[in-house]
Amino acid sequence: MRGSVLAAIPVNMLLGLASTWVAFHSGHGEAGAIWFTVSTAVNLLRIGLCRAPCLGLGLTPDTTPAMAAASLRSADRHLCACIAAAFLSGLVWACQPLLCEGYTSAQTLFYLVITCGITAGAVTHGTAYARIPLAFILPPLLSVTVCLVAAGDFDRDCLAACVLLYLLALTHTAFRSEAGFCEASRIKNEATALARSRAEAHASVSALADEMRRRATHDDLTGLFNRAGFIQQAESRLQAGAISLLLLDLDGFKLVNDVYGHKAGNRVLVEVARRIRAVLPGNGLAARLGGDEFAVLYDPAASGIPQDQLAASLVAAVAQPLDGFDAGRLGVSIGVHSGTEPSLTEMLSCADAALYAAKAAGRNHYRMFDAGLRERLQIRRDLERDLSTALAEADLEVWFQPIYALDAQTLVGLEALVRWQHPRLGWIAPPDLVVTAATAGLTESLLRYILEQVCAMMQILRARGLGTVRVAMNVSPQEMAQVPVDEIVIERLNRLDLPPAMLEIEITEETALDIAAVQGKLHGLSRAGIRVALDDFGIGYSSLSSLRQLRADRIKIDRSFVTGLSDSDDKRGLVLAVLGLGRMLGLEVVAEGVESDEDLRTLQTMGCPFLQGYHLGRPMPVPELEAKVFANRIAAA
Repeated sequence: MRGSVLAAIPVNMLLGLASTWVAFHSGHGEAGAIWFTVSTAVNLLRIGLCRAPCLGLGLTPDTTPAMAAASLRSADRHLCACIAAAFLSGLVWACQPLLCEGYTSAQTLFYLVITCGITAGAVTHGTAYARIPLAFILPPLLSVTVCLVAAGDFDRDCLAACVLLYLLALTHTAFRSEAGFCEASRIKNEATALARSRAEAHASVSALADEMRRRATHDDLTGLFNRAGFIQQAESRLQAGAISLLLLDLDGFKLVNDVYGHKAGNRVLVEVARRIRAVLPGNGLAARLGGDEFAVLYDPAASGIPQDQLAASLVAAVAQPLDGFDAGRLGVSIGVHSGTEPSLTEMLSCADAALYAAKAAGRNHYRMFDAGLRERLQIRRDLERDLSTALAEADLEVWFQPIYALDAQTLVGLEALVRWQHPRLGWIAPPDLVVTAATAGLTESLLRYILEQVCAMMQILRARGLGTVRVAMNVSPQEMAQVPVDEIVIERLNRLDLPPAMLEIEITEETALDIAAVQGKLHGLSRAGIRVALDDFGIGYSSLSSLRQLRADRIKIDRSFVTGLSDSDDKRGLVLAVLGLGRMLGLEVVAEGVESDEDLRTLQTMGCPFLQGYHLGRPMPVPELEAKVFANRIAAA
């Protein structure tokens, strides 16, 4: 509307100037000057209205509903003012008969043509809003009609009728033009809105795709790369040459979670990630692989920072006190691998072996992967490869060590100990065997294999009339956590019709770290009549409450407190304390590691009810056990 009015007014003023010139020429100069002055003033008013601020022209998609309503009222007021100004301008043009003696002078034709032209032009330009051109054309055309009718002859009456018909035609055209303009505007606005919506949808989809790609490769908590993103980035960097890989594992993080809760644990992980970023070289890559395990990959040559220097910096950064936590509660162990390997998987295995060695050395240590660790890694792989065959071909042996009563002669129990003589590597230590089984996914197979040998020994004892002698079987924390030990053991005893009281399950104090995960299994064993013994008591994590929660029937004093007992007052005090605890809680107490006659006599003097150690009997295979122990036994408890 503003644009059409501003475009029409210059034509209006030019035609008005022409009318004034004709008025001067015909002797009506004074009237023409007054008329033109008034017309110009009204036109200037209309120009001012078209340029005045209007709140309705400031609408945006973000305008609030309250502001939109105010804008609508502003636009309505502005349109009403423009209609009034257009009507005022039309009134001025309706005074043109004063310049031509009521359309009876010789200049009548000129003024009629001017009036028809300006009214037609107003409708032609005013397509946006019909009320404004109609407000303008109505006064002059009605003025023409009245003057023609007042002249009183037939020709002028017919012309007056034609002017009215012309007015009706212009009115119809104005409203049709407005309707067409509104429809075109609606379609245009809908197309604009659709295009904007499509653009916004495309931007939203692109942002979502970017976010999904980021989430697929980044850890939500710390913002570092996750395992998938790290592997993707690392694989591309491996092509560039030698790089160094550092694997970090937090020390003490589980205790932080247990003491302060998981929210505090998450805060710790975020802070550790921040510290890793702060130490990370410019070309470095950092990731959280999962849990409390992190990884750093970088090029020492490009950064000028040796691997040991970066590892030491990371250890120092993580070890700094954390707000809200006890100083020294958190540390980090780091395994470092440098050099080329056939694949990233191989690099991770090497760094993991170094990390395992670093954790074995204690808190806040790093370990470089070297030839010694490479050899150990190869040994572990050989063990993993060969263990399955050894189990299938029964190459593993289960030896038994006797447990005696206080008199050191009455046989009361046997402890089953697994042995494996590898054809190339020789005898494999039981802890290494357990770890190998867990890594190779053979934990349950190893448990079942040992259980078969234990059950065979129980059958031998029953056949020899030694049904009161119990056989103890060690179950590692990995086996207890990963395998349904209770179901496997109870099912096998029932199948072989063996009394559950003859079997004892030995667990280490490390199992007490996650009582919730194993408590149900231990309760199931206890309800079935199978006894539970807590091995290596005194060096781990046991508390009085955990002894009850673990359903322990027996505790075994660790050999470190027993060996050299006769020469150490401190050890004697600790052993006496454990014996007193056993009597108070109704627990049997076994002293492991009886290595000398002096230690034996000291334990007998203290009243230790059960004894086990090399001085009394070494672990031995079944044939040797039958020949040396069963044949020479005095009595069985």
